[in-house]
Amino acid sequence: MSRPLQVQVSATRMLTQAVREFTFTPCSGHLPAFSPGSHVQVHLPLATGTLRNAYSLTSDPADNRHYRIAVRLQEHSRGGSRFLHREVQVGDTLQLSAPANLFALHSTASLHILIAGGIGITPFMAYIAALEQRQANFELHYVYRQGQSDAYVDELQQRLGTRLHTYPQRPDLNRILRERPLGSHVYSCGPQPLLDAVRQQANALGWPAQRVHWEAFSAAQPGQPFDLNLLRSARQLRVGAEQSLLEALEAAGLNVPNLCRGGVCGQCKVRHSGGVIEHRDSFLSPAEQAEFLMPCVSRGHPCVSLDL
Repeated sequence: MSRPLQVQVSATRMLTQAVREFTFTPCSGHLPAFSPGSHVQVHLPLATGTLRNAYSLTSDPADNRHYRIAVRLQEHSRGGSRFLHREVQVGDTLQLSAPANLFALHSTASLHILIAGGIGITPFMAYIAALEQRQANFELHYVYRQGQSDAYVDELQQRLGTRLHTYPQRPDLNRILRERPLGSHVYSCGPQPLLDAVRQQANALGWPAQRVHWEAFSAAQPGQPFDLNLLRSARQLRVGAEQSLLEALEAAGLNVPNLCRGGVCGQCKVRHSGGVIEHRDSFLSPAEQAEFLMPCVSRGHPCVSLDL
């Protein structure tokens, strides 16, 4: 895995009561270029250990003098968003992973239909900058709660005009998706129920699967502690209640490839043998789950055995 990027928090601002924006500048040298839809992992030095959370880059991909992210405060999370909201200040230094993209724009689409739910607006901020520069045909449909999850809405209203459509509750997806030009692509980001509804409606209207794109916001959730048996290395580990299986492996010195840390990319897939597995990923099929798990989000009991 590449060496983390050393950055300084150069600015912060509250976008809503619950969403805080951070601007990062490099401590030395230059930040790597990134494409619209990219995310970075922010390494958060909590008292219980380093937590790595993935956040979409909201800044203009054409300007890599700085990176921006926006973080919604999640009171029932494992502490990453609380740390960013309550502890991190301008002037602090942090580590980031290099940008990775699991939610890229389709370059040849005739129309880009963007559907955001709440904090799901974040990857679309970079999309919009790129689409404007390309003079591409696009529209944004934004579902949010006033004062809580309406980040960037005032800016977007001034910037996009009639291309922005806002909703206080889930919109009529049939109206949004029906009778669209050949070559249109739809992109959705936000809560899982919205993503499921977009995919179901697109399928009902006959949209080809390759023209329907989504990015889920998911992360490891706490659970009961359990034991871990590493078969090849003959090691035994304990996964704590607030710790993911992947974090336990990393703390033990094992480097497991990963990108999203949210059970959607498939990079950290590991073969399991033994134990009752609680699968929480959005990548593996039921047949694959019988053989593999995603250590970034999966848990188990009383003891899970891995081919590591």
